[in-house]
Amino acid sequence: MQLGFDLLKIEGFEWDTGNLGHIQKHNINYRECEETFFNKQLVINEDQSHSQREERFRVYGKTNGGRLLFIIITIRNNKIRIISCRDQNKRERKEFQKTGGEYL
Repeated sequence: MQLGFDLLKIEGFEWDTGNLGHIQKHNINYRECEETFFNKQLVINEDQSHSQREERFRVYGKTNGGRLLFIIITIRNNKIRIISCRDQNKRERKEFQKTGGEYL
């Protein structure tokens, strides 16, 4: 599947205090979210069910410490803007495994 962006053209991450606060409620550090994008097992799918104003993507990935994360992102000005990040639930872990990820 063709994504609406090219990971090779991404110039970094964009955060705001609201999104940082949101992920902290899930006991996740913003660095964990960012490092997920540099790890080998990364699955990215379009998320057409949430936003009508901008293209969003569901990301299934693993941190350096092995934590499995589910992340919602959008791309703005060649930067990844993390909207939400939390631990994968059971269904998401199955999806991650089915598409090339692995359980711990």
